[in-house]
Amino acid sequence: MDVLGAWRAFVNVGERGSFTEGAAATRIPQSVASRRVAALERHLGERLFDRSSRGAVLTQFGRDMLPAARRLVALADDLEYEADRARLNPLRLAVPDICSVGDLARLAVEARQDGVRLDLHTAGPVARAELARAREVRAALVAVPPAGAVWSVPLGLAGTSGLLPATVYLETLRAGRAAGPVRRTRVWIQPEDDVPHIRDRVMRIRDAVGLQPAQVGVAAGLAAAAAEVLGSGDLLLCSGRQAAELGLHWRPIGEISPARGFEVAAAVGDDAERVRSRLRGPIARCLGAPDPTEAHDQG
Repeated sequence: MDVLGAWRAFVNVGERGSFTEGAAATRIPQSVASRRVAALERHLGERLFDRSSRGAVLTQFGRDMLPAARRLVALADDLEYEADRARLNPLRLAVPDICSVGDLARLAVEARQDGVRLDLHTAGPVARAELARAREVRAALVAVPPAGAVWSVPLGLAGTSGLLPATVYLETLRAGRAAGPVRRTRVWIQPEDDVPHIRDRVMRIRDAVGLQPAQVGVAAGLAAAAAEVLGSGDLLLCSGRQAAELGLHWRPIGEISPARGFEVAAAVGDDAERVRSRLRGPIARCLGAPDPTEAHDQG
């Protein structure tokens, strides 16, 4: 038995003194209203209406139950209203500050179409993790090693020259490899990639192939790193999508295959699962990562 539906039908019929009008107010057929009230009477073991009278006349038991039934129905309506409001509350999500405004806008639109309203907050990798720990956001896309990531973005080196080899080996940047006294090429790491599983791997290769310490540096921001590369022969560690946006030529690295990894951190598990399951594809497109759902379908 639909207990709440039965009490709602009882209240509407009792207030109007008519099964026809009460059913209309409940937005159900009269036959359904009659069945619900009858089921409620069987459940309570008492009659709510005097069936011998014309119309819907409340028995004494029915009159005694009507005030409490009104309170129950009103409380149910309040709960539904609060549930609607809660669904409209935006989910504040910390995302990488390398995402473009256009990509973030499309992410918000796609999320809304899937029933999730987002309040997007851009930040670097360290700040995003801290925002999640401090519960200043409901969820955050945090940087993790690719092996444990939901989204993974391959990284390579990009520069202004279209003459870069198909694969760039860091060892070819050693001093003395090029003919003549030329400026040493530097590799710039942007803040989004200034995390141990990316930065440390690049630094280890730098040391292993004999590059100078200054030949690999961490820039203050993506714009600063891009400016260094656009104004020289330096190289930027970045994704293929970033390279295309900056008008650079992107190549994989010969010695290693670094990648950004992203996972969802949230104080409430439901928020994390909601982001992972319902927004997996849209977030992949925002990050410039392969869509994990498409990869799964193809597998």
